[in-house]
Amino acid sequence: MAQLLTIEDLRIQAKRRVPRMFYDYADSGAWTEGTYRANETDFAPIKLRQRVAVDMTNRTLASTMVGQNVSMPVALAPTGLTGMQHADGEILAARAAAKAGVPFTLSTMSICSIEDVAENSPAPFWFQLYVMKDRDFIGRLIDRAKAAGCSALMLTLDLQILGQRHKDIRNGLSAPPKPTLANMINLAMKPRWCMGMLGTKRRTFGNIVGHAKGVGDLSSLSSWTAEQFDPALSWDDVKWIKDRWGGKLILKGILDAEDAELAAQSGADALIVSNHGGRQLDGAASSIAALPGIVEQVGGRMEVWMDGGIRSGQDVIKAVALGARGVLIGRAFLYGLGAMGEEGVTRCLDIIRKELDITMALCGLRDIQDVDGRILVKGKA
Repeated sequence: MAQLLTIEDLRIQAKRRVPRMFYDYADSGAWTEGTYRANETDFAPIKLRQRVAVDMTNRTLASTMVGQNVSMPVALAPTGLTGMQHADGEILAARAAAKAGVPFTLSTMSICSIEDVAENSPAPFWFQLYVMKDRDFIGRLIDRAKAAGCSALMLTLDLQILGQRHKDIRNGLSAPPKPTLANMINLAMKPRWCMGMLGTKRRTFGNIVGHAKGVGDLSSLSSWTAEQFDPALSWDDVKWIKDRWGGKLILKGILDAEDAELAAQSGADALIVSNHGGRQLDGAASSIAALPGIVEQVGGRMEVWMDGGIRSGQDVIKAVALGARGVLIGRAFLYGLGAMGEEGVTRCLDIIRKELDITMALCGLRDIQDVDGRILVKGKA
């Protein structure tokens, strides 16, 4: 545990412990994976100004995201199949987030259901919604999130059509997964993971099976998901969802200034600059590259966050300096979860918090609320 000092350390440990098809699902992108890689590498050219002989005492990372107090401007992103990185993964991640004082977001495509997480987590969480053709199911899903006490709804806009992810195709990842010889051999090499999965009843998509019409088991789930993502999603649907939900609404998947303008006009509370972790349009801009233009377009009318490529506290502070009110981390916490369960997610958040705090101090600031473009080397952002 003491030697797990970076998110990369957690990634290496997770790769050892998680079956290949599920590890690759989390750690891959679309087509050439160019955008997936750019999300990480585009942080490196952004350089920080080191300051000295300034008061670095009494530092605070406390902030707010859509009016909710957070211990640092970080939330756990919605990630599908989280409960396949580790048994009961969504519950464990929600518990770790609650202890750390940051929000957890449950995906529509989670293994643990909304009700599972609500019953087993000590704090309210956010719920992420995919828009399906079955609007009755979507309406009931929103109502279930309300009943569970979810404090915000996150609507993902960039998955109308599924991007082609070659690793998933090669691994036979499907619902249910294909029992190929290669997969069976790989599973046999992951006894810790297998024992965990044998010890839980949560091994399907808990928000869908038993709730969507005609989906009673894994065999019927596959055909349902293949035809349900709605390519006709529009801003009228956003309005319907906003009215049905009635609470804090976050729009995820904005990468273009024109879409940011429409998002600002929608009445939502926040948008997330995101390319779905490089898993949708390969060749799209990295999230950090797109962030400044969207911040400029929105002009303070709603909160702007970002996700994609966050692997350190330094990445967090660079995003904040470029105008993000907060960031979401996905793969980083999945690495921790796959490596060590709840303890690994806690370790991930501790790593990011420590790096963020030290970096802020060495840039000469004591309050995350004061971080802006002044901490960046001119011409390097």
